[in-house]
This record gives sequence, structure tokens and C-alpha cells, in this order.
Amino acid sequence: MPFLRSGSAGGSLDLLVVGLGNPGPRYARTRHNVGRLVVERLADRLGLVFGQKHDGRFVTGRLDEARVALLVPETFMNDSGRSIAKAARFHKLGREDVVVVYDEVELPFGRVKARAGGGLKGHNGLRSTAQALGGPEFLRVRCGVGRPERGDPRPLADWLLSPFEAHEDPAPLVERGADCVEAVAREGLEAAERAFA
Repeated sequence: MPFLRSGSAGGSLDLLVVGLGNPGPRYARTRHNVGRLVVERLADRLGLVFGQKHDGRFVTGRLDEARVALLVPETFMNDSGRSIAKAARFHKLGREDVVVVYDEVELPFGRVKARAGGGLKGHNGLRSTAQALGGPEFLRVRCGVGRPERGDPRPLADWLLSPFEAHEDPAPLVERGADCVEAVAREGLEAAERAFA
């Protein structure tokens, strides 16, 4: 695990994995909630059951040797940093120990990439996270949702808050996103970047 600090700051965790999205059934299966879907899927894979903590659904577990926490903020997207910062502070984690999983319009539908830091690109969840953590240098798993098809009259924000189209199956994207998070935790960021190029 090349980048994990193994609690060098004195905390009980190596990694906080956060799935961005909006709470409530209205948004559950929308593009903007892909991050939440990925983290929920990861909990299923690990046999973990969420409890309530840090203004969100929260659970801890292990990915091989990595001690991880999964967090699904129950705040709305533009206030998700509040939940993330609470969890990071409580567990004495720095920005570099936080993995944020989110929907990425700059990637084609179904593509997944890992990276450290980067711009905020108008994504309210990323902006809120950067403000709450004191900078954008957190790890990211970017889940490609693409862009509206030509001729779609909806503003991008409305399109992101809409359900997937009939021809868009989000299940493989969610599985690939969970695979990428596991690669980051097990093998480190650089290996995940190579595997999910």
C-alpha cells in the first residue's frame, strides 16, 4: 500500500471513502448520485451495514490490510463537505487520506479514473469538500457519466439530476467504480491510475 500512512497522524483509519450525491428517493438513481451508488455497492461487497454518524451513513471495515471507513453524506451535494470534514477530523485523517467518488461529465459514460487533487470544474460537491478540508488535494475516483446528447434541451445541472436513460445501464459503471476504490485502498493511487487509465 504505497501511499497509505497507516494512521501516522494517530487515527484509527487509513482511508475515508466518500460517495457524493443527494439524499432522498427523488435523487436515488440519478447520474449525480453515482458516487453514492459506488460506495453503497462497496459496503455490500464487504458485508458492511451503515450506521448514522458524521451527518451521514457511516461504517468502518477492512480492505485487506487497509482500515477504511465508508461515508455517504446525508447532506445535499453543495453541503457535503460538512459531513466529510467531521469524519476526517474525528479520525485524524488528512486530505490525502480521503477518497471522494463522484460523477464526472468530462469522462465518457462508463469510464472510471483515479487521481489526486485537481480542479473543481463547477462540481458543487467537490467545491464543498475542498472548502471544508482546506484544499483540493484529496484523492478522487471519477465515474464518467458523459454529457447530454446533442439536441437535449435540458441544462447540464437538470440533466445530471435526471434518472439514467433506458439505454444507459449504470450497473457496470458502479461496479467499475467500486473496483477502482478497492485498487486505491489495496495497491495505492499510482497502481489504480495505471489500471484505470
